[in-house]
Amino acid sequence: MSGILSNLKSTVIAGFVLTVVMIIVVSGATGDEFAVDHSYMTFIVRWLHVLNGVMWIGLLWYFNFVQIPNMPNIPDEHKPAIGKVIAPAALFWFRHAAMGTIIFGLILAAMNGYFVEVLTLGSSEGFAVAKHTQLGIGMWFGIIMWFNVWFVIWPNQKVALGLVDGTPEEKAAAGRKAMLFSRTNTLLSFPMLYAMVSAQNIY
Repeated sequence: MSGILSNLKSTVIAGFVLTVVMIIVVSGATGDEFAVDHSYMTFIVRWLHVLNGVMWIGLLWYFNFVQIPNMPNIPDEHKPAIGKVIAPAALFWFRHAAMGTIIFGLILAAMNGYFVEVLTLGSSEGFAVAKHTQLGIGMWFGIIMWFNVWFVIWPNQKVALGLVDGTPEEKAAAGRKAMLFSRTNTLLSFPMLYAMVSAQNIY
């Protein structure tokens, strides 16, 4: 067991295997007939959407609740470890989880048959379906946050971390801009999550 837990790749694979085993055991124990149909595939896409979202928002909150506030407390000789090792790795998973969240979210909306309805915030049906309006608000907040990650935060972080060339002044300005847009995403994450979760209780 320690061999599995000592290697991240093995741990992740084991997690997926355990998920499959759980599905089989529950299906057998409850007598629930298992079928890979449209309904189940829709659920799988939702699950992947949530998995990516947990990674994305988890890292967003790590940056804003842990890393950024504590950087001034880190001795200067230790800061390169954050900037050259920890931050680039975290930003890799951060931006790709954002992409995965958006892609699976859009696919899910299409599979559920309300792609246009949620993108128009329910206006295409006269705001008659509250769930579509609520999901649409959450989706648009998510799209704005995704845009900020890929087209503002990541390009500026590359300058701030020295992954691309920049003067000390440019690095400082880029770091501040990335921080402010990261804080913007943190601000948007609360209503976005509320809209997404609450929509599931609107019929």
